[in-house]
Amino acid sequence: MAAFRARAGDSARFAYRAFPGDPFILGCEEENNLKKPAVGFGLHLTLDGYECSYERLTNLDAIYEFLDTCPDMIHMTKIMPPYAFKYHGKVEDDWGLSGFVLIAESHISIHTFPERNYLSLDIFSCKGFDYQQAVDYATECFGIARHEINLLDRGLEFPREIKTVERLMRQERKQMQG
Repeated sequence: MAAFRARAGDSARFAYRAFPGDPFILGCEEENNLKKPAVGFGLHLTLDGYECSYERLTNLDAIYEFLDTCPDMIHMTKIMPPYAFKYHGKVEDDWGLSGFVLIAESHISIHTFPERNYLSLDIFSCKGFDYQQAVDYATECFGIARHEINLLDRGLEFPREIKTVERLMRQERKQMQG
């Protein structure tokens, strides 16, 4: 966590489960050189990009290309081609492009607000992935000058390894009892 904070700076926020007492290490299983935690359903990255390139935010081909390339880059499996759409809202400045691609591991979506030079990117996967590579690629593709990153560990009690979950729950209960 400290290494990520050093790279991401103050723009990164985290959601995690706090256990009373001393922290402990969760076991991991290897899958194609990416580590999966023994518990938890997966990593959810949200990125808010500011001062982005207007030209890239208004380019449907750029949105499609990002959604078509990103899954392979972070070792995910596309199960459909990307879809990208233009949207015009009731408020004139709220128009933009949106797109998504379903991956076997979950999804990647993007929403742009060109008049505000802003984009919202969402990547959720039940398999670990190099979120920094995804952030770097989005920054390059859309000319993001500043960003906020949120990393969420989803489904923290999802039992990937039943024995490990049992051990962790017993340990947590012991810590709570004092």
